[in-house]
Amino acid sequence: MTDEVTPLGSEPWTGSEPWTGYQAGMPAPPPGQPGGRGPHRARGWIALLAALVVSLALVGSVLAFRGGPQRAASTLPSTGPIVPSSPSPGRSSGATVGTIVDINTSQQVLGADGLRPLGAGTGMVLTADGEILTNNHVVEGASSIQVTIPGHGSSTATVVGVDPTDDVALLQLTSAAGLPTVTVGDSSTVQVGDPITAIGNAFGRGGQPTATTGTVAAVHRSITARDPSGTSSERLNDVIQLAADVHPGDSGGAVLNAQGQVVGIITAGPSQSSGNGTGFAIPINAAIGIVNEIRAGHGSSTILLGERGFMGVAVQPVDPATAAQLGLSDTAGILVAGVQPGSPAAKVGMTAPAVIRTIDGRAVNTLDELGGAIHSKVPGQQIQVTWIDQQGQHTATVTLASGPAV
Repeated sequence: MTDEVTPLGSEPWTGSEPWTGYQAGMPAPPPGQPGGRGPHRARGWIALLAALVVSLALVGSVLAFRGGPQRAASTLPSTGPIVPSSPSPGRSSGATVGTIVDINTSQQVLGADGLRPLGAGTGMVLTADGEILTNNHVVEGASSIQVTIPGHGSSTATVVGVDPTDDVALLQLTSAAGLPTVTVGDSSTVQVGDPITAIGNAFGRGGQPTATTGTVAAVHRSITARDPSGTSSERLNDVIQLAADVHPGDSGGAVLNAQGQVVGIITAGPSQSSGNGTGFAIPINAAIGIVNEIRAGHGSSTILLGERGFMGVAVQPVDPATAAQLGLSDTAGILVAGVQPGSPAAKVGMTAPAVIRTIDGRAVNTLDELGGAIHSKVPGQQIQVTWIDQQGQHTATVTLASGPAV
């Protein structure tokens, strides 16, 4: 059976009313709202700015967790279990010290000076020198990632690698040593009815993480996760269903078994119509398998290592009206709705509106195809782009720059 839920991801607050979506990577609400941190990017145009390196990999993607034998435990070092401070039912603060971290992201907005707050989520410390495990959707679109470790201060982080289709990201703190780490358990042993504790940065308020106790409601679930606007969705397979209350901001947080070992990563919650008291988690065995591939430098069609190339354009599917405006007989290609000043696209003379037809001689007709063509490159590499605008057809060699996290 498949349920439709909402990914607990970094979706922006989009209106004047309190944010009520059910995403675990939380957009910081505007000043005056609970957990408010400042202004936010709006959906649509600003989100499209990062489409080449961010949302393209997620729109219509399927999360297929790795098959084969599951590992009994992570090969990563750990210094001890996380023990929630309150074993009683309900939510409690101060459940961990230093192993569960707050993640706050910022983004460069098209046409704006400086960075603006993007969202908030959770991560967990894997190694003493500052490797952080989180969901990809917690950091996607981020130009800057700030990690706060209770009891250890704050540090910027860089992306070591991500798997957008499996919603896993590995970060590295710029300077860290001697950090306490989580103990990674074996998610293949998880059974229905097992007691669990879900720990995260609930509502993006920061400070000590909060914990909710509950049980495992189901294993090997398949769900469709949609963002609150309904504009994108993901298929998640083999996830753990929790009978525990999770909240926006909890994404990337830990699901602990009775021994205090991490057996899952909080990733999604129910749609509002489904009520509370339910959450979904990626099995830790699947996540650590991806982490170990990233650490070994094994990139693939789904695992992206380091920074990815960036063109600096806002893109969307071609609509018939724009096609007619540009004298096109069809809606093939990808519409360029905006170009960031000083970006690689701007440097070769690309302006909006325009329609990108090919990348390196290959037709691109979907956002996924365009995203894949860009994601295969790293900053400094070149691509050949053919586009059509009101002045006609153009072909140019674009040298990609560093962009937001994928």
